Amino acid sequence: MNLMNPDHIQPINLEGAVITVSSSRTRENDTSGETIKSLLQEAGIAITHYAIVPDQIGAIRSEVIRALERANCIIVNGGTGLTHDDCTIEAVTPLLDKQIDGFGELFRMMSFSEIRSAAMLSRAVAGISGGKAIFCIPGSTGAIKLATSALIIPELQHILTHANK
Repeated sequence: MNLMNPDHIQPINLEGAVITVSSSRTRENDTSGETIKSLLQEAGIAITHYAIVPDQIGAIRSEVIRALERANCIIVNGGTGLTHDDCTIEAVTPLLDKQIDGFGELFRMMSFSEIRSAAMLSRAVAGISGGKAIFCIPGSTGAIKLATSALIIPELQHILTHANK
C-alpha cells in the first residue's frame, strides 16, 4: 500500500519490459522472466518487450536501449552477482541518469530475512533513464518475487510520476 500523498502519483500508462541475462536460459526454460511477466500482468502492466541475452556488456546494454524504446519499466534479471561473468550492473549503470539507491538498500534489507548474510552479495540497483525506470535484480525465483511484488509494482507509478516532472 502506498502511503504517499495522492498528488504525488499521476495516471501513467505502465508498460513493462523483461530482460533475462543468461547464457543458458531459453524461452522454454526462462522461469525467472516468466515469473516477472506474470507478476506485472497480474498488476495490470502490459508487457511490451521480452528478451534473453548472454552475459555480455554490449548485448545487455543494447537490449536495454531497445527496451527503453518500448516500455517505461524495464526489469533486467540475472547477472547481478559477483562471479566473473556477472556484468549486468556494469552494462546498465552507465545508462542511468539517476540511481534509486534506496531500491538496492531495501532489497538487500528484505532479502536478509530470507537468506541472511548472503544478501550482501546482491548488487541489485535501480534508476531512471530518460524518464523511464530500470531495475536490475538477481535471477533467483525468490529474489524476483520479492523485488517485483514488494518493491517495483507498489512504487512504479510513483517513481515514474517523479521521473517525468
